[in-house]
Amino acid sequence: MIAKPLISMLTLLGLLAATGPAAAQQGSIGPSLWQDYTSRFLDASGRIVDNANGGISHSEGQGYGLLLAFFANSPSDFEQIWSFTKTELMIRDDGLTAWKWDPGAQPHVTDVNNASDGDLLIAYALAMAGAAWEREDYLASAAALAHAILDNVVVESGGRVLLLPAAEGFDAGERTDGPVINPSYWIFESFPIMAILAPSDRWSRLQQDGLALIAQMQFGPRQLPAEWVSLARQPKPAEGFAAEFGYNAIRIPLYLLRASLEHIELAKRMLQAMTINGTPAIIDLPSGQAKERLEDPGYQFVNHILACVGEGRAVPVAARELTSQLYYPATLHLLGLAYIVEKHPSCL
Repeated sequence: MIAKPLISMLTLLGLLAATGPAAAQQGSIGPSLWQDYTSRFLDASGRIVDNANGGISHSEGQGYGLLLAFFANSPSDFEQIWSFTKTELMIRDDGLTAWKWDPGAQPHVTDVNNASDGDLLIAYALAMAGAAWEREDYLASAAALAHAILDNVVVESGGRVLLLPAAEGFDAGERTDGPVINPSYWIFESFPIMAILAPSDRWSRLQQDGLALIAQMQFGPRQLPAEWVSLARQPKPAEGFAAEFGYNAIRIPLYLLRASLEHIELAKRMLQAMTINGTPAIIDLPSGQAKERLEDPGYQFVNHILACVGEGRAVPVAARELTSQLYYPATLHLLGLAYIVEKHPSCL
């Protein structure tokens, strides 16, 4: 059994208040926006449905759902999402979360490996909800998951502290080009919270090394990071994956901005490189050509964030509504809106 260390609620509340992603963000997603989101993507069972991916659910989606339910100040929806997550996905012996749940398969969990971004999102959301709503059970679960993340997917290699994408299949010794990372899995805003839940200097080193790697990984004519990167020697696109700046990587500038405005120049450089005539795109790294333009408003919201914080331009009225019909861009849209409401309300 994985021990579930209790944590001082007052200590965690103090950290949340000091670092910013605190109870102030409750209500940063309004009721109508949250209703739009849940009506499209939240199943009655508590699972977030990825409707562009065969209707499956995954730990990433459950983590996003928990985080957005906290921002929407909806304890009942939070508990519903958490109940499904705890019952259906937290089935591993190491305390991490199985990543893939398929409604059309038996058993429903079709891949028991974890995904470290999903685990981080779940632990982060549980910590904030537990502190804000005085739920010691949420705090205990958050702490146990943070310890499991630290023990199983935060590793030291080549003088760096790295976040492996999963507990199995990516480390040195498991791949000839390992360790392999996915830079979009590094949810920087969560790391200070993880450091309280599972105290270790590896969290701050993970943050520093992740930022340095993202700045360093400039592949191809557009100088963008690959979605999957080998760190066996010098960083390079990993073997067996498309050498592209892909769907996962689209969220990196948003994560940078949500973590701190100190990263705005890096976010701006990446956004400019990944944008074709004002529209984000999937980029083939060797050629620098767009493989697919991402027209959905959810993908484009980070443009409005940078226009707001960098140039003082208000977010267009139309962009304040949730028009995305697909889970992933809708989720990025709400994360961006929550950030604007919390940090830059003058842009609305």
